[in-house]
Amino acid sequence: MYFDVASTAPLHPVARQALTAALDEGWADPARLYRSGRQARMLLDAARETVAAVLGARTDEIAFTASGTQAVQLGMLGALTGNRRRGSHLVHSAVEHSSVLHVAERRETEGGEVSVAPVDRTGRVDPAAFGALLRPDTALAVLQSANHEVGTVQPVGEVAALCADAGVPLLVDAAQSVGRVDVPAGWSLLTASAHKWGGPPGVGVLAVRKGVRYSSPLPADEREGGRVPGYVNVPAIVAAAASLRAVRAEADGENARLHALVERIRARVPQLVPEIEVVGDPVRRLPHIVTFSCLYVDGEVLLTELDRAGFAVSSGSSCTSSTLTPSHVLAAMGVLTEGNVRVSLPYGTAEADVERFLAVLPDLVAGVRAPLGLDLPAPHREPRPEPAAQTLVLDALGQRCPLPVIELAKRIGEVPVGGTVAVLADDEAARLDIPAWCGMRGQEYAGEAPAAEYGGDRGSAYLVVRRS
Repeated sequence: MYFDVASTAPLHPVARQALTAALDEGWADPARLYRSGRQARMLLDAARETVAAVLGARTDEIAFTASGTQAVQLGMLGALTGNRRRGSHLVHSAVEHSSVLHVAERRETEGGEVSVAPVDRTGRVDPAAFGALLRPDTALAVLQSANHEVGTVQPVGEVAALCADAGVPLLVDAAQSVGRVDVPAGWSLLTASAHKWGGPPGVGVLAVRKGVRYSSPLPADEREGGRVPGYVNVPAIVAAAASLRAVRAEADGENARLHALVERIRARVPQLVPEIEVVGDPVRRLPHIVTFSCLYVDGEVLLTELDRAGFAVSSGSSCTSSTLTPSHVLAAMGVLTEGNVRVSLPYGTAEADVERFLAVLPDLVAGVRAPLGLDLPAPHREPRPEPAAQTLVLDALGQRCPLPVIELAKRIGEVPVGGTVAVLADDEAARLDIPAWCGMRGQEYAGEAPAAEYGGDRGSAYLVVRRS
């Protein structure tokens, strides 16, 4: 199961369709006046209108970049250059993305000043503390809409009001929130990244409000309003806009469902695993991200074990990055910087997948800790009734669907009405096909459990209660 959409989301089906069509219709240079060029220009303009509508911006305020990182860097450097007469002071929070920190480091090496607003233990900025750092010579303030490691939503509206009163432009890095939740109000510049919402990689968005002083830090170029030089990837931009429109249409229903699944993880992980802490704001957070810290655990080892168990997650630990320093986000929050697991659920995540994650996690953490010889409490076991006499176990391990479903259909009559059949299978298609079969045949699908609880050495046990 892929539980790492905070890093990058799978390509949305709508993006795939739009990309294929745009490769045929939008391949030409949109700056040319011949027919194929005009066609590409129409597609590019329509994509810009879609993105502008979602962001609450004008179309001429939107420029497409090669990535979200490039959008942040061009946005910051352009605003700092445009406001150089005001001063050389920059303000940002302690938990910004590394793209912000790298620009800030460059600013300091060039003689500018940088102030960093602290966060509390949940990763949230205090608006008053942020506002107190603004000065008459502040050229730019930067605040993310929501944190990429722990999901905490920042008080952008309150900070934006303070920046407006001080006459300071505010750049909002909205990479994690665009497409999922409403865009915060009050920004002067805003950046986003298409592959975070299910668009193709290689497309970023830089929005600059009219009236904001902005001067490109790069040599002049006539494309993208002079903000981003170089040829634009029209097919990828079209696909990015189409998928953004699609995910916004799905967001309300999916957000509520994913929020409930994340709440389940937040509540049950500390119950199931000893010496663990869930981090991030428990209320003001994105609906799909949860991060927890495991004491006495090497994050890389745990992530490897989870990968072997079939779960792709990420970590805020230094061992999973290319650096030798701990996560600056977790360090700023004052929480454990090693042994962290970030789970970020994609649209469509099934409840059974979350239950399986919760089922395998305790033993994996215990296994990683075992060589340390620490006297730790044993993993909590939620009571599960032993398989009753009327439970029939069907071993379909190693068989590809539809064989496990066929075996279930043949033998469900061997248990009485109210009895259970546990189908052991390691083909991922069984997770979809067995519940679908139950719906078609009037039987009850009772969820899944680790196959080990029913004598299997791998895979899952899919539980079916006979109702007819």
